[in-house]
Amino acid sequence: MKYVGVDIGGMSVKCGIAESDGRLLFKKSAPIRTEVEDVVILKDIAALIDEVLRESGTDKSEICGLGIGCPGSVNDGEGVVRYSCNINFRNTDMVGIMRGLTGIENVRVSNDANCAALGETLFGAGNGAKNSVLVTLGTGVGTGIIVDGKLLTGNKSAGAEGGHIQINMGGAVCGCGKRGHYEAYASATALISQVKAACIKHPESLLAKYAEENGIDGKTVFICAEQGDKTAIATLKKYIKYVGQGLVVFANIFFPEVIIIGGGVSNAGDRLIKPLQRMVSKEAYGAQYAPKIKVVAATLKNDAGIIGAAALCM
Repeated sequence: MKYVGVDIGGMSVKCGIAESDGRLLFKKSAPIRTEVEDVVILKDIAALIDEVLRESGTDKSEICGLGIGCPGSVNDGEGVVRYSCNINFRNTDMVGIMRGLTGIENVRVSNDANCAALGETLFGAGNGAKNSVLVTLGTGVGTGIIVDGKLLTGNKSAGAEGGHIQINMGGAVCGCGKRGHYEAYASATALISQVKAACIKHPESLLAKYAEENGIDGKTVFICAEQGDKTAIATLKKYIKYVGQGLVVFANIFFPEVIIIGGGVSNAGDRLIKPLQRMVSKEAYGAQYAPKIKVVAATLKNDAGIIGAAALCM
């Protein structure tokens, strides 16, 4: 059985066709126009779906469902995206509109991090776990929570917004406009801001010189830390502490079998995962007596959102 999965991001939309065993048969991405009217954005997505079907040689009659992952506050049951801070979705009837645009009747939508959590837990790094938390470190911080094998989404699917727990009252401004949120410290965007600040403070450092020559992205601080630069090491240590602080909160509330780290920053591998594992193992409440919580990197990577979105309909 074949399903279409759509993963809506802040800069692009990814679309693919997945089998019921999670195998991704074909995928394609396209830029997203975030500021135009919501119906126009969805028409662009419908056009991308048509391209994927055509280029993969798949007839629409073969498709058993269309699942969509979207950032922001999503009412899964009603199929409505209430609010997405970086994309012009405001009380958008995504399921209804996409049914009309695509002709596919079985359409479901959920938060993008929920979809990634579903994909990773069913088919990726959390395979076999009944309880898992996915934390994606990207433009923002998304979280998806699986409890007893089911997505935990809260009242009218408004919950599981772990990127907006407050870890520093009155602290840095988050993308949502509030202060001190986890996202403002643990996202890839926040890491880049922290690296920029370190470069200004320590212009003599390798980190500053590397950034001047190559620019700054989520990999910059890891590269310079590997080369022994003290400024990079200190910056990275502080960033990992921020990330770990949130993981300990999730560990204490949900105590999952596994915490999965996704997003571009997770590509750093053990340099990120090992210290996070140590922090969770040490700081989680009653950790020395409770079951072990594994901290692992996502394995489906950028495909988790597509596969998880498709899994909404499986």
